Amino acid sequence: MQKKMTIEEAAKHYGISKEAIHNRIRRGTLKAVIENNIKYVYIDPNTKERASRTNKTFSATATTGFNSFLQEQNRELQQKIEKLETETRRLREEKEQLLIEERKRIELIYKEKDEQLKNILNAISSKFLLEAKPLEEEEHFEAEIEEKKEPTIVSLTKFLKKHGLTEKKRKKIYNKVKKRAKKEERFIAKGSKIYLDLTSFDYQDLLSSVN
Repeated sequence: MQKKMTIEEAAKHYGISKEAIHNRIRRGTLKAVIENNIKYVYIDPNTKERASRTNKTFSATATTGFNSFLQEQNRELQQKIEKLETETRRLREEKEQLLIEERKRIELIYKEKDEQLKNILNAISSKFLLEAKPLEEEEHFEAEIEEKKEPTIVSLTKFLKKHGLTEKKRKKIYNKVKKRAKKEERFIAKGSKIYLDLTSFDYQDLLSSVN
């Protein structure tokens, strides 16, 4: 036997919205009447149980489908993680290999340039040692150089005299070198005198500059 209910009561009975009840009325699946400006519908009390079973079946199916979806998504994410980990390991290994190769290259450069660096450092050390001595020791320093059988550091004046240049040419060269002495490491300026390191540098260009 059908039972008369308001729209709100019918919605609660079926567990659906009031709009859904109105839709059923429009489709003709529910019969409706209006009494005292209130709309009623006639429903079968037994349909609630069938609807409930249908909803439970639908709910179980939906849950199973959703679980399958989550499992599939989880598998895809796991595959992406494994791929990223593999790529990370590869990049780390490449980086380590590059660092090893770069270190070997630097070591080779230093090995090839070691002798040249030693000569430069020796020349710089000699220059600093000379400049560190007080000015009053100039004559003593020059005397020590003269005592050596094969002097490696000589004054510019003696170097020019040794090559038989005239006084005019010697003076011209001396003035040129004086302007460059503090800028070029091959010249050692000590007070008013200038010295040459014959072991580390070549000074033939000074002689040819006045020819």
